Amino acid sequence: MIKAARIAPSILAADFSRLGADVALVEDHVDLLHIDVMDGHFVPNISLGFPVIASLRPVTKLRFDCHMMTTNPDAYFEQLAEAGADIVTVHIEVFPEPTRAAAMARACGLEFGLVVNPPTPIESLDPFIELCDMILVMSVTPGFGGQSFMAEALPKIEHARKFVDSRGLATDIEVDGGIGPDNVGRARMAGADVFVAGSSIFGAPDPLAAVDAMRSTIKDSQTG
Repeated sequence: MIKAARIAPSILAADFSRLGADVALVEDHVDLLHIDVMDGHFVPNISLGFPVIASLRPVTKLRFDCHMMTTNPDAYFEQLAEAGADIVTVHIEVFPEPTRAAAMARACGLEFGLVVNPPTPIESLDPFIELCDMILVMSVTPGFGGQSFMAEALPKIEHARKFVDSRGLATDIEVDGGIGPDNVGRARMAGADVFVAGSSIFGAPDPLAAVDAMRSTIKDSQTG
């Protein structure tokens, strides 16, 4: 059964000169914090690392959802845990057989999830979903913020939802990329329960109004 909707603002779109203040602004209005770690190899961009994650940990009670866009994320699970991460998601494209990676993450005290990129069939996750606390469906090509939502993600979300529900799993289904009030309802109807939003929240004139608009759209999609 689909869980309560949760919103996870992506700090990749925040103002890094006032990161703590941006997080404090949304803290009481969102459900977890999405943190993108990029290495410049798996994706053509470099983003924040462990010192930034550690610096945020004392200033917020939000859970840290760390999306590892790196070629060797398993090398950093222990550092992630020490920095204050709660969930780590890694790409099926990096770990076509992720059983060992899942065990390593859990040994460090982390929850574990798998990410699937737009070109990769969602079915590649099926043998491993039972290992996962979270499945993350990318609705943009990973590596840069501010991209437009790809509707091709919706059938993938539907597939993951049916798989999870048919086996009675508690796995969260997260969607990331171009999510905002204009499409979050469709993603919810497809079966997502965690919604990553960067530019549509931190890039909005009023981030809290943007969060409220997303929640209202999600509610309407469930009752309409």
